[in-house]
Amino acid sequence: MCLAIPALIVEIQPEQMALVDLDGIRQLISTELLGEVRVGDYVIVHVGHALAVIDPLEAAQTLDLFSLLKSHTDAELKEIG
Repeated sequence: MCLAIPALIVEIQPEQMALVDLDGIRQLISTELLGEVRVGDYVIVHVGHALAVIDPLEAAQTLDLFSLLKSHTDAELKEIG
């Protein structure tokens, strides 16, 4: 199974690279598979590569779902532990 995550581009780097932010975690990724990207764009990231630029609303909805999943998982772990 593959999981691609929406991330916000916060800085454009040389050689088709960009710095992205996902909930405070910053990582350098390749934008080589895309055309032009800009600071403020949301991209779908999989194994260090931006696969597509996505709508900010779609990114927010997806990130909200990840947050909800995490909160449920954390609550279940507390019950077990």
